[in-house]
Amino acid sequence: MSRLRVASLSRLPENLTYPITLADDTEITLVRVGSEVFALYDRCSHEDIPLSQGKVLPEQCRIKCRAHGAEFDLRSGRALCAPAFAPVRTYQVVIDGDDVYIEYDEDD
Repeated sequence: MSRLRVASLSRLPENLTYPITLADDTEITLVRVGSEVFALYDRCSHEDIPLSQGKVLPEQCRIKCRAHGAEFDLRSGRALCAPAFAPVRTYQVVIDGDDVYIEYDEDD
């Protein structure tokens, strides 16, 4: 497991997505809600639509896919409503000062 620096906390917009692409082409979206930052695989499990194009629902700590309205829990990646039933992968986030890191295993 590697710890990768992916952003500056001060540059992450609140309640919006911040898509990134890792060196191995893995696409992840970061979402800042208050003092917390979440990291999810940037593809809806229902269809191959970027979640970073969706809407953040900060009060419920969810993200809603723009294509068909599937919603996912930002903390766990769990699918919360149809048409998605499978979760999306989440990544552990570590904040150290202004640096935002994710725990990432390149072998996954």
